[in-house]
Amino acid sequence: MKDATTITQKSASSSLILDVDDFKGDFSFDALFGNLVSETLPSFKLEEADSEANDSMQNATKYSQGISSPLFPDVEKLLLLFKDSCKELVELRKQVDGRVHNLKKDVSVQDKKHRKTLAELEKGVDGLFESFARLDSRISSVGQTAAKIGDHLQSADAQRETASQTIELIKYLMEFNSSPGDLLEISPLFSDDSRVAEAASIAQKLRSFAEEDIGRQGISAVGNATASKGLEVAVANLQDYCNELENRLLSRFDAASQKRELTGMAECAKILSQFNRGTSAMQHYVATRPMFIDVEVMNADTRLVLGDQAAEASPSNVAGGLSSLYKEITDTVRKEAATITAVFPSPSEVMSILVQRVLEQRITSLLDKLLVKPSLMNLPSMEEGGLLSYLRILAVAYEKTQELASDLRAVGCGDLDVEGLTESLFSSHKDEYPEFEQASLRQLYKAKMEELQAEGHRISDSSGTIGRSKGSSIASSQHQLSVTVVTEFVRWNEEAISRCNLFSSQPATLATYVKAVFTCLLDQISQYIANGLERARESLTEAANLREKFVLGTSVGRRATSAAETAAAAGESGFRSFMVAVQRSGSSVAVIQQYFANSISRLLLPVDGAHAASCEEMATAMSRGEASAYKGLQQCIETVMAEVERLLSAEQKATDYRLPDDEMLPDHRATNACSRVVNYLSRVLESAFTALEGLNKQAFLTELGNRLHKVLLNHWHKFTFNPSGGLRLKRDITEYGEFVRTFNTPSVDEKFELLGITANVFIVAPESLSTLFEGTPSIRKDAQRFIQLRDDYKSAKLASKLSSLWA
Repeated sequence: MKDATTITQKSASSSLILDVDDFKGDFSFDALFGNLVSETLPSFKLEEADSEANDSMQNATKYSQGISSPLFPDVEKLLLLFKDSCKELVELRKQVDGRVHNLKKDVSVQDKKHRKTLAELEKGVDGLFESFARLDSRISSVGQTAAKIGDHLQSADAQRETASQTIELIKYLMEFNSSPGDLLEISPLFSDDSRVAEAASIAQKLRSFAEEDIGRQGISAVGNATASKGLEVAVANLQDYCNELENRLLSRFDAASQKRELTGMAECAKILSQFNRGTSAMQHYVATRPMFIDVEVMNADTRLVLGDQAAEASPSNVAGGLSSLYKEITDTVRKEAATITAVFPSPSEVMSILVQRVLEQRITSLLDKLLVKPSLMNLPSMEEGGLLSYLRILAVAYEKTQELASDLRAVGCGDLDVEGLTESLFSSHKDEYPEFEQASLRQLYKAKMEELQAEGHRISDSSGTIGRSKGSSIASSQHQLSVTVVTEFVRWNEEAISRCNLFSSQPATLATYVKAVFTCLLDQISQYIANGLERARESLTEAANLREKFVLGTSVGRRATSAAETAAAAGESGFRSFMVAVQRSGSSVAVIQQYFANSISRLLLPVDGAHAASCEEMATAMSRGEASAYKGLQQCIETVMAEVERLLSAEQKATDYRLPDDEMLPDHRATNACSRVVNYLSRVLESAFTALEGLNKQAFLTELGNRLHKVLLNHWHKFTFNPSGGLRLKRDITEYGEFVRTFNTPSVDEKFELLGITANVFIVAPESLSTLFEGTPSIRKDAQRFIQLRDDYKSAKLASKLSSLWA
């Protein structure tokens, strides 16, 4: 935008106020307006600057002071200026529109010219592309032709070379087509030691050609007999020559091997690879290794593993010996691998032969001496280690040999299935493995039972008859159930399961082995627990026999008392022994269940139904022990009740419940018989509280409480009661009730509570008897029998008085 000076000059020089150039560049209306009014209002810019500093209150004051004078005195001049400016703006717009119109016409003309030029260029480019396409097609055609010519030339050269070689081969073949065994006239090539490799290659080609031709002659119906005969002679001569050359090369190979000349060995091996792919050289090299031909090496292997006395070899010694021997073998094979890699063109094939020879000769020879398979019909004695020794050595040998196979695989054994070959070494032992494992477990169980039985006899012999004279039971001199023994059974089984894991790679096979081995454990535990409980029951049976002799005897006095105490002591000892047996049998079952959950269960899952079948077998095996335990617990109750009856009969006096009338103060103590019975029950049942638990404990104590209630009722019906005796009876019932509450059996507690209420029939006056049944009608039956035991039952004529009540 032009400044104010420029506009002022323009106004003075001409009548135009505005120009097109005023709107070019960075146009600002405020600047344009300022330039237009600068002549008419010279103070415009100054007032504009001052207005920014004055606030609205000052403007209002100026307005109020100058309201009488005009606000814009130069308004007329400004209006005239603005009108002229508007006219000039209209003219300027017309000028601009005209210029824009002319420019549009020029642009249209130039656009048409440009479009025409582009069309011509596109036609030229299309033509150029077509030319390039024709050129590319021509070049491709020429290239294909050149390639065909090259192929023909290469084929012709190959045919020429083949024809040249064929001529040479026919020439050599004619030399071998002489009389059989006549090789004196052959080319020097076949006798020159410096050209052995070339001679071997040509001889193999000639032999292959002749053998193929003979094969074709044999298939053809019509053939040339003369030619066939000639080729057969050539084949025979070539075979003789090849054999002679191969033997010569093997001799050179051996000589170089003895001198450790790897270069010479490699040269011979490379040439020999043309004879049957070098199999003879490979096998010859492996067969001449010292580990396969030195007898002392085999003997040293045996001594290292088995020691000087092979029959006494222990699994730990065998493990150490095998580790040392197999490490030595691995090191030897590793050294041979370095030589084989440097010598043979196909080292992997040689390593395959070497490792196979190691396993089939050296390892097999050792295992045959180490693993002597015993007979299941005639087991080795436990003094010799039994079947367990064989199984342990078998497991050690198998594990160590598997490790050897892994080490040999790491060293390198070509395409040989070293793991499968290792498995085949133990196939005869693994075929009957489950049967041997079960037979071993049965042998161990039998030996353990014989050991425990012998120990029991020694204890019995050392104790003599002293213990029995004091009332000890027969079972005390016999082996009692032991959780330690059961744990030993489980340890045997765990060891067997570990061998099953070792010998069984397939989960289904492993599950079958584990099920068979675990079933064997269940049989052993079932038999051991059942027999142990039966032995514990013998003491209860012995005590019962002693009681029967005491009851049948008619003697009285000190001798009878001694016999009764002997029977009682035997019964108490038998009770404790059986409870200990029950407790240990429960602990043993818990050990088996824990072992099954932790170690066996997961191994049975791969086979459908195996887990459920084993659980059922476990339940069946335990049921035998449960039956013995049930019988024994019944005998325990019979033993306790028999002693309770004896104590009541011996200690209860008639005067306990029928005190004289002249006694002023009643005796609030329990009777001596009650105290003796409660003390006895507290002492003897202490072992039951410890041994039994859960539902078994509740069922036993409930049955014992019911039997005690019944025995007491029968016992009290033998006596007559007066009111003072009734009070003492209630004291006895309270004592018995407090004791049975330790059973935590609500049904028994209720019976003794009702019994205490029923005893009130001995205390109340005859006319008050009817009030006893109003709150507790359930005691009526027992109350009827108790009322008949009152000492005034007849004198008070209670029968007639209560007849209406009973009705």
